[in-house]
Amino acid sequence: GTRELNITLSQRQLEQFFKYYEMLVETNKVMNLTAITEEGDVVAKHFCDSLCLVKAYHELLDRESEGEAKDMKTVSVIDVGTGAGFPGIPLKIAFPHLKVTLLDSLNKRIKFLNEVIDLLDLDDIKAIHGRAEDYAKDAAYREKYDLCVSRAVANLATLSEYCLPYVKVDGMFIPYKSGEIDEEVKGSKKAVKVLGGEIEDVVKFELPGTDIGRSFVKIHKVKNTAKKYPRKAGMPSREPIV
Repeated sequence: GTRELNITLSQRQLEQFFKYYEMLVETNKVMNLTAITEEGDVVAKHFCDSLCLVKAYHELLDRESEGEAKDMKTVSVIDVGTGAGFPGIPLKIAFPHLKVTLLDSLNKRIKFLNEVIDLLDLDDIKAIHGRAEDYAKDAAYREKYDLCVSRAVANLATLSEYCLPYVKVDGMFIPYKSGEIDEEVKGSKKAVKVLGGEIEDVVKFELPGTDIGRSFVKIHKVKNTAKKYPRKAGMPSREPIV
């Protein structure tokens, strides 16, 4: 899968992925982290799926060696509703120069993520516990990120309200979506525009080694998000901007 994506992983990175897999399935016995536990399925549907971001965010591959990575501008990424750490942790393992924030509303998942971060000896990554709409109002996080990603299942109009406030002007919000996305994209255009974004492209592909259709929606942040967004808890999903 990584070969198909033009990603080269070192032996250390492969070991980090394997340790992550072991922790995931072990912790999953006592905490509901994922319904997918078979090694091949985790590799394809979690790890590889997370790394497919390179299809929509080419900046990740703009380096040929670790040496060049040190000279690159650090890209700040927030993963909203990260759950068991997808896509944030696989992206951090594969692209160590990323500065990653993992956000989730369930504290026991954050504890698991911190254990993963410690075991894999990852730098420049933190896991924070809280709701997306609360941290998006915090000046330390609002409009501070080059890139926001999310594999959360919310409708795109709702998800945009949670995520676009984190993105700097000229940054990107790229949600991970299923293959059938056209109607959802069409229904989200007003919300994206109101929140300061502009839909640039929809990248459709099949997950490497499977026949599963996936999509990335590339949303460019073109102006600041109005201070009233995101609205209070529950509002973006109950009454999405349409």
